[in-house]
Amino acid sequence: MKKISKAAVIGGGTMGNGIAHIFSMHGITIHLVERNRELADKALETITGNLDRMVGKEKIDATRKEETLDRIVTFTDTAKAVGEVDLVVEAVPENFDLKRELFSEIDKAAPGEAILASNTSSISITRLAATTSRADKFIGMHFFNPVPVMKLVEVVKGLQTSDETVAVIEKTAQRLDKNAVVVSDYPGFVSNRVLMPMINEAIYCVYEGVAEPEEVDQVMKLGMAHPMGPLRLADFIGLDVCLDILNVLHDGFKDPKYRPCPLLVKMVDAGRLGDKTGEGFYSYD
Repeated sequence: MKKISKAAVIGGGTMGNGIAHIFSMHGITIHLVERNRELADKALETITGNLDRMVGKEKIDATRKEETLDRIVTFTDTAKAVGEVDLVVEAVPENFDLKRELFSEIDKAAPGEAILASNTSSISITRLAATTSRADKFIGMHFFNPVPVMKLVEVVKGLQTSDETVAVIEKTAQRLDKNAVVVSDYPGFVSNRVLMPMINEAIYCVYEGVAEPEEVDQVMKLGMAHPMGPLRLADFIGLDVCLDILNVLHDGFKDPKYRPCPLLVKMVDAGRLGDKTGEGFYSYD
């Protein structure tokens, strides 16, 4: 079975830098791609800070931190970054056209045997794979935030994804000390098909005046043993991301039960996106 020794991660944001961190920490050389040098440096700073916290908590030692950083090389040229890798993991925003253009470039520049993976949380793997010449080597590798902490990787098999590709990605996830769960390619997969309607319904409770955000979250935390209430979780994920995923579910299934709550749409329009903007259902310093 193919063993991944070198991988490229496209996108150095919250998910991308976390994916690069965890791959490198487990011995895989990483080419981390951002669109400019400033963003690439920022991604590396974030990884360094996260590794420093791990050293402080005695989860790793200083030597492993330095070895991890030594295995990460930053790029601003996607074609150069993917030219000699075994795996490419895309972690850019949830926009089909953006991902399609990116994978068209990657498909031309990456080695023929390289596996292409998307960290998309809802967009069809089959549809993305069809934009490349290697649908059998295309797969979903959906990590969860924060990547170094969360154990799950949702492995999404597209219509033409080969069993060999699935096996390689399952093995790679296990090497990263993750639990791989293989699912079929339907809108939202399993995680967001279940999670987003719950978040949406919690928003409807606020919209309809049933309860305030704090009360909704308290009910779910104390009554359902959820570690975080759905509205606090929505802020953490990003309300714009929640809206994007609900729109994918609504468009994909044509079922009104996935229609985004008008309050969510209004908050995104107002730029109140949660943690990243300092204000969502809660306010943050």
